[in-house]
Amino acid sequence: MHESGLQRAVKKAAERSGIRKRVGFHSFRHSFATHLLESNQDIRTVQEFLGHANVSTTTIYTHVLNCRGISVTSPLDL
Repeated sequence: MHESGLQRAVKKAAERSGIRKRVGFHSFRHSFATHLLESNQDIRTVQEFLGHANVSTTTIYTHVLNCRGISVTSPLDL
């Protein structure tokens, strides 16, 4: 399957599930990085996984960790 076909499939799935925000592969990448950091992975490890040349690019993902509000548990974690 071509990349554009996968992107269309992700967008259709988001529409069907009622997600109004723009969704794409970057959403998965952002979620992956955030979950790694929430699991106390080292920022340099996350940097390597994401392929960032500069750690300052990776630190963008840490803003989510500083925005603690309501605690949400994923149904997959139950």
